[in-house]
Amino acid sequence: MDIEKIKDFQRQFAKERDWEQFHNPKNLSMALTVEASELLEIFQWLTADQSSTLDEKNKEKVSEELADITYYILRLADTLDIDLEDAVWKKMKKNAEKYPVEKAKGNAKKYTEL
Repeated sequence: MDIEKIKDFQRQFAKERDWEQFHNPKNLSMALTVEASELLEIFQWLTADQSSTLDEKNKEKVSEELADITYYILRLADTLDIDLEDAVWKKMKKNAEKYPVEKAKGNAKKYTEL
């Protein structure tokens, strides 16, 4: 995924439509939660097994919602001038420290309970 290419496209897309006025961190974060909720709705009443074996129709819906979520994540990072790749690697390092393999392997406990 070429994040910079996508962010450049998003900037131009918003600019052409005069949407920059709406793309502030508050609005973008709210839109992100709406899209995440739409993803959740697809899985809401499925069993764990059903959620792992989606039919093509639902798989396409998931794909579209993931694209929407990614759009808003990238747009929010761009408006706040956050290097998303750097942020992800820093957070993964923190997670590795909070969830050492010897304590976290095989369970879903929060790091405060390990």
